[in-house]
Amino acid sequence: MNFYALLASGFGVGYAPKAPGTFGSILGLALGAALLAIGHLPLLFGIVLVSGIGIFAISRLPAHAAADPGWIVIDEVAGQMIPLLALTQLSLTGALLSFALFRLFDIWKPWPVSWADKRHDEYGVMGDDLIAGALAWIIVLALHLVSPL
Repeated sequence: MNFYALLASGFGVGYAPKAPGTFGSILGLALGAALLAIGHLPLLFGIVLVSGIGIFAISRLPAHAAADPGWIVIDEVAGQMIPLLALTQLSLTGALLSFALFRLFDIWKPWPVSWADKRHDEYGVMGDDLIAGALAWIIVLALHLVSPL
């Protein structure tokens, strides 16, 4: 495994024998929760940093990686962190809801997630999960405004 594959796989998490995307999301949830415990600005910085690293690493992989093989999970790591921005503070309910909604949109791929997923480059690989995270963020934010999570 080269350095770029190590980054793209979430430091090897993507090589889980089953459900690598779910394991990548769990890594994103853990990282996002740790950053949210410090504050929203560190979480936002973390999302931007992981996204940039993902685009960089994926762009340096062989061309067949643009087809988004299952072992690339840095996109799930970044996307999973986004809905946590809707929480004023970390809670188990908020974290589980963020996780569930992100995974739903990542798997279901409604428009515009499906639009980004059709791109076969580093921006498509990262973009569909960032959009899935943004959709989950909208719902978590709306729910949080109605009732604290």
